[in-house]
Amino acid sequence: MRIGTFVLAAQFPGQGPGEALHRAVRSAEAAEESGLDSVWLAEHHFVPYGVCPSATTLAALLLGRTRRIRVGTAVSVLPNHHPVALGEQAALLHLTSGGRFSLGVGRGGPWVDLEVFGGGLDAYENGFPEALELLLDWLREPRVAGRGERFGFREVAVVPRADELLDHGSAPGPEVIVACTSPKTVRLAASRALPMLLGMHCGDEEKAEMVALWRTAAREAGHPPEVVEGAAHVSAGVAQIADGPGDAMETLVKTMPGWLRQGLDAHVTVDDRHRVMRDPVAYTELLCGLHPVGPPKLAADRLAATAERTGITRFALLVEGSGDLAATEENVRRIGADVLPLLT
Repeated sequence: MRIGTFVLAAQFPGQGPGEALHRAVRSAEAAEESGLDSVWLAEHHFVPYGVCPSATTLAALLLGRTRRIRVGTAVSVLPNHHPVALGEQAALLHLTSGGRFSLGVGRGGPWVDLEVFGGGLDAYENGFPEALELLLDWLREPRVAGRGERFGFREVAVVPRADELLDHGSAPGPEVIVACTSPKTVRLAASRALPMLLGMHCGDEEKAEMVALWRTAAREAGHPPEVVEGAAHVSAGVAQIADGPGDAMETLVKTMPGWLRQGLDAHVTVDDRHRVMRDPVAYTELLCGLHPVGPPKLAADRLAATAERTGITRFALLVEGSGDLAATEENVRRIGADVLPLLT
């Protein structure tokens, strides 16, 4: 089982973006120090829900500060980026880190980002498959041309080539993961044999159904059994470790609703459509019930149960739910010292 952290760089009430980013960096460094497998970085724009606007930039910083741990984006929002520009960044990080970078991509939401960055609503609603295909071509081919409805350009050389690490026993390019929240995206990821990132709002039953759909679609696309069964999907969740049975949940119920309320309320839709946001207290309580929140034994049991029910053995766990730097570092340390040994 491979346990990593999910870093939003969440700005809690009363904090500034710099404090949130410092906590994000320190939590990633603590993850390596504590023996965790990976760090996954989110991208958000114009909202305090998460104050990292470029997951690839933060990934570059963390790859330079670490030596062992895998660093990935969860996710880079593809409608906000030109696929070639994102592909160039991914290849650069893959090559310079010795293959420690993973590129997670997703559709994002119908937010004002689409207006600011020029993608428009169509990029969100219809453009993801074309953008993903162009991105994959850039990471796998020596020369690429844009021949789609949105991206059209003459053939150009791919520089640097992401597969130049092959002589070092690495994968031919950076791992690419797709955030999936709908059957349509599950099938798209499966058709390319790309592993999924499944959100922390989903329970085990829903995640198991999505994995089953992915496997069916991957087999229908002609991928061999070993590829289908060996896909390394990632399950996002929340982790808070404490000795008392209710202490961890109490910590999160005190802090997370304030962050969720100001963060989610700040989202603005690009077309002024009405969006119903989750009740922050009820959502926090839901997350505490789904994920490893509690004493070490309970946390390990929940991770093991999710792995057994879904077949997913990679986890990206939100560890900054307390909103406090010292408490976040201690939370990461306890995952490494008290939870990981129970999962071996």
